Amino acid sequence: MAYAVIVTGGKQYKVAEGDTIFVEKLDATEGEKVTFDQVVLIDGKVGAPFVEGAKVVGTVEKQGKQKKVITFKYKAKKNMHSKQGHRQPYTRVKIDSIA
Repeated sequence: MAYAVIVTGGKQYKVAEGDTIFVEKLDATEGEKVTFDQVVLIDGKVGAPFVEGAKVVGTVEKQGKQKKVITFKYKAKKNMHSKQGHRQPYTRVKIDSIA
């Protein structure tokens, strides 16, 4: 099966046709096609830094937020504590084609 390694949001993802990946939030609406042209590796061909002419096309399935992560800081005997929550936004993309 053909696969590629793409770069988006400062991270690398190994993808194949039909895969569903969760990437950092993209500025696209649901149902819209997105093109990843920063392809590092495709079928054993390594780019320097990217493979020329290679692209991966996907469809945005959903925009959402991950589960809440709680950070709690506490110092004993100092009456100091702080609680903070964070939900990271993501985009779910289904890979349509690798070219």
